Amino acid sequence: MTTIYLDYAATTPVDERVLAAMLPYFREHFGNPSSVHGPGQRAEAALERARATLAEVLGCAPEAVIFTSGGSEADNLALRGLALAAREQRGARHIVSTPVEHEAVKATCHQLRDHFGFELTEVPVDRYGQVSAAAVADALRDDTAVVAVIYGNNELGTINPIAAISAAARARGVPVHVDAVQAAGQLPLDVAALGVTTLALGAHKAYGPKGVGALYVAPGTTLLPVQTGGSHERGLRAGTPNVPLIVGLAEALRLAAAERDSHNARAITLRDRLIARILEWVPESALTGHPTERLPNHASFALRGVDGNALLMHLDLAGYAASSGSACKTGDPRPSDVLLACGLTPEWASGSLRLTVGRPTTAADIDGLLTTLPGLVARLRAPVAPASAGA
Repeated sequence: MTTIYLDYAATTPVDERVLAAMLPYFREHFGNPSSVHGPGQRAEAALERARATLAEVLGCAPEAVIFTSGGSEADNLALRGLALAAREQRGARHIVSTPVEHEAVKATCHQLRDHFGFELTEVPVDRYGQVSAAAVADALRDDTAVVAVIYGNNELGTINPIAAISAAARARGVPVHVDAVQAAGQLPLDVAALGVTTLALGAHKAYGPKGVGALYVAPGTTLLPVQTGGSHERGLRAGTPNVPLIVGLAEALRLAAAERDSHNARAITLRDRLIARILEWVPESALTGHPTERLPNHASFALRGVDGNALLMHLDLAGYAASSGSACKTGDPRPSDVLLACGLTPEWASGSLRLTVGRPTTAADIDGLLTTLPGLVARLRAPVAPASAGA
């Protein structure tokens, strides 16, 4: 049985054009970019071309791009680096974030609070999981070291008003870190328009390879390195650069930026059909996340009285790969903290379902899922008949 994949927010297949760009750097041009000989210089040239390509996507200078092993490392480097530098420079010991961040941001904020002596304010979100610039501004203090807000939420699809949030923080001299991993490939990434201090990216949500990412660092920003051992990446990230994957990252994000409008238009058509039909055909279902200010490929729901993980298992058996929210949480029986922060009760939050479409998704794939889902939900909600006394 062929599986219909509807979990593109978790990861995407590598674009054939991206793979073709990467392949030469696994064997023919395998040199260490720190070496001074010819093979090393060819690898270094590829590394710097990738940096320039990504800089063009971001609208920044190439030296503002730092390559990492993925979005999670980029989040870690930015948050710890900004917070520890701010504490060293001006005694800042306060972090502002939200309760709906990706775990890479949330866990880092919690560690800075629990082990490094920082105070943490998690700004409340509205029922759509969106945070306002006014709420962030109200949370700022003279000793705020950093603000961390997600661009496009991985569980809800909600898009946050990053430019307005950044403006509010800049007015108080506070740096802003943005996790844009889920947004990459779907939303504009012009860092000047967004007004951010640092911005984390990954490749594998945008038809690039896993295990590679990047961090934009605004000019003049001081980061305390959290990984030491070499002078790579301006001394901010030790370790031999993974040239093939970095080439793939740059090509994936270049293609995504060039083709964004056409891919988004198609994804929105499929997404909106999913949303309309599920809300119509599945009783006691609710859309989670913002109804309009959401990622183009993202549809997420709460289904009252349904075990979300059981639903995923039944969908998988029926030939559909989906998620209950963050791929970092799937399989955890507890309701999502993100959905609880939006005001859902555990009875609703436990029945979360995330369906995300991608470039290969067809209208037939969507129609098949819509034919299958209502019956599975009804079956999971049906009361179990008690066993007879003699059973």
